[in-house]
Amino acid sequence: MYAIIALVLKELLALLKDKRSRMVIIVPPILQLLIFGYAASFDLDRLPYAVLDRDGGAGARALLAEMAGSPHFDERYRLRDVAEVARLIDQQEVLMVVQIDPQFERRLQAGETAPVQLLIDGRNSNTAQIVRSYATQVIERFNSAWGARASSVPLAQLEPRSWYNPNLESRWFFIPGVVGILTLVVTMVTTALSVAREREQGTFDQLLVTPMQPLQILLGKALPGLLIGLIEGSLVVTLAVLWFEIPLLGSLGALYATIGVFLLAAVGVGLMISSLVSTLQQALLGAFLFMVPAVILSGFATPIANMPDWVQWLTYINPMRYYLICLRGVFLEATPLTALWPHLWPLMLFATVNLGLAGWLFRHKLY
Repeated sequence: MYAIIALVLKELLALLKDKRSRMVIIVPPILQLLIFGYAASFDLDRLPYAVLDRDGGAGARALLAEMAGSPHFDERYRLRDVAEVARLIDQQEVLMVVQIDPQFERRLQAGETAPVQLLIDGRNSNTAQIVRSYATQVIERFNSAWGARASSVPLAQLEPRSWYNPNLESRWFFIPGVVGILTLVVTMVTTALSVAREREQGTFDQLLVTPMQPLQILLGKALPGLLIGLIEGSLVVTLAVLWFEIPLLGSLGALYATIGVFLLAAVGVGLMISSLVSTLQQALLGAFLFMVPAVILSGFATPIANMPDWVQWLTYINPMRYYLICLRGVFLEATPLTALWPHLWPLMLFATVNLGLAGWLFRHKLY
């Protein structure tokens, strides 16, 4: 144990004394959390739109007032001619044009369907779907208010309640995922660089002539990555809760059990990469070759259910998939540790296989 502790201290000192390593460990994760926290969002506000009111009746004015009162929309233009519509959308001055039929008021008074046309810029399909969803909500509120006023019989009212995210803020979904990504990045980079740095500097041969066994060297290289990943994860979780006010509804025990098991799996991958390469450049390239597919296939931004079937099968061999499910469950659903077991045991399996394979490769390289 004294030899392992000495090697761990040596690794930590090497990381902290190297200016580039300090920058990689401390600055980028905090910057990425702040950037993702503010920039990565499905919520859209103050969307520019134009109105072509070809009716002008009380019903049309009530509908347009409902839309103008929504925080999601910002009325920019009142049009007089259909010919103006194409120019505004083509030049991206507005995302949507609301066109009200000339018979809108008459049909409302007659109890008929009164059409409203929404012309939406579809070049960005995701934004277009969100704009349509917001506009549909406004029109549904108008329908309920108009129907209640026109009928003496009370209408049935829907009262939707969103569990786990009552205000439907996409930040609540993204930031727990960012916690997972940042712990992966920091742990992978620091671990993958550990042996490659010594090979490049020529100190690895000195380590080989010490009386330490290969398993001791492996543990000495793994423990600093685990410690740094745990500290980094704690820092990011603290910022997520205190700065971005993301609720941490679950227990700290479940949270740190999830982080600890995942860190073991990530350290195993980092050590495998480190044992196979000879330079820092190769180590960084190997780490990012693993991280990019891992993040894409984790369900961080794109739902796994929307992926093709063969891609969904690939996600089962991605530890990030299980890690993000556990993190979001602990943060938003207060999922207990027992309920996380179906996702924790695959992480434990990954950790066992990765560390075992890393140990084999490490001994192979040593001998």
